[in-house]
Amino acid sequence: MGPEDRQFPEFFTSQYGRLRRLGFLLTGDWAQAEDLAQEALVRVYWRWSLVRRQAHPEAYARKVLVNRHRSLLRRLRLEARHARQTRVEAAGPGRRDELLAVQAAIRRLPARQRAVVVLRYHEDLPEREVARLLRIPVGTVKSSANRALTRLRRDLRVPLADRADSGRSP
Repeated sequence: MGPEDRQFPEFFTSQYGRLRRLGFLLTGDWAQAEDLAQEALVRVYWRWSLVRRQAHPEAYARKVLVNRHRSLLRRLRLEARHARQTRVEAAGPGRRDELLAVQAAIRRLPARQRAVVVLRYHEDLPEREVARLLRIPVGTVKSSANRALTRLRRDLRVPLADRADSGRSP
């Protein structure tokens, strides 16, 4: 085992916890976070001969994790769309419908805006921490959050107002 062969286990040990935390912040689920971290590290291992020469191989691993997360979100979105088309749901009145509307509106946000909203408001992280995790300037976090909230307000105004007007009796 040459010195470069020993570098990956050291890299794995130093980065697994960080990648797992990032995965948790993106998904809100420790099991999914572990899967993302492990998959990212496997993909880094496959390309280790090139990655180890980079100045910041940890940045490459983070990018792999974030890209894999985005890919999984796209697949989940397609599966959810297909599931809605193929099954009939008994829509219960009240809060459940509102939550489903909010979830659908969040899923329609662009990936960066969705990540900012989840990290900033769901995980309650400060703007600086969101900027650090996403590797974007704090100003971009602010503008992305503003655009996302504006879009969510616009998208949710009509559906929630319609439900409030039509579904309730005095």
